[in-house]
Amino acid sequence: MDWTLEVIVVPVSDLDRSKRFYSEQLGFTVDHDTTFNEDTRVLQLTPPGSGCSIVMGKGIVKGEPGTLKGVQLVVSDLEKARAQLLERGVEVGEIVRMNEADGGSFIFFDDPDGNSWAVQEIKARATGGEWK
Repeated sequence: MDWTLEVIVVPVSDLDRSKRFYSEQLGFTVDHDTTFNEDTRVLQLTPPGSGCSIVMGKGIVKGEPGTLKGVQLVVSDLEKARAQLLERGVEVGEIVRMNEADGGSFIFFDDPDGNSWAVQEIKARATGGEWK
């Protein structure tokens, strides 16, 4: 049986501001933005190429805005990813190389509420329990 991670809930204070940040600045696809009534709205976005989405909302999400820490995106070219983020106006740190092995390099940024994200560079992906 597969256990797949499909959704991460992101607590935010302003849905429209967050929608702009995640869709326009990060390039996430807006899967849906549904308002059920004046107290309930659900927004789901997915990073390019990801099988996991993020969800934020009004009336459905518990947690204080800015408390999400340590969520990690993975790219094959960290320099290119950093350049894209900078071009889109995202305040992103310098590349941190923790070691020279594949998977040892990161960049970090926060969303407008202070939720913290990491981007890791992995050029070779694990398949079938072995590194390719």
